[in-house]
Amino acid sequence: ILIVEDDAMIASGLELALRRAHYRVECLSNGLSAQSALATEHFDLVILDLGLPGRDGYQVLESLRAAGSLVSVLILSARDALKDRIRGLDLGADDYLTKP
Repeated sequence: ILIVEDDAMIASGLELALRRAHYRVECLSNGLSAQSALATEHFDLVILDLGLPGRDGYQVLESLRAAGSLVSVLILSARDALKDRIRGLDLGADDYLTKP
């Protein structure tokens, strides 16, 4: 599982919970690193924040889908406007969850 989250507290909490559930996890904190990792490594799931430095989550998702990747993508974002959810799903996210 690839977690792409620039908030260290959220990223570490997700990573800890997933590792305890016996998943292999990699964490990245910016869109450029995520895009590079997704081009060269295999992941079964991407948990993707939208507000990232370098490239935002929408750009990462768009280039991922343009490259033909079918990896499952869960957007986890503080952006809770309907237009943001629609855009994320239209770009190919499998689901969209808002942060509390």
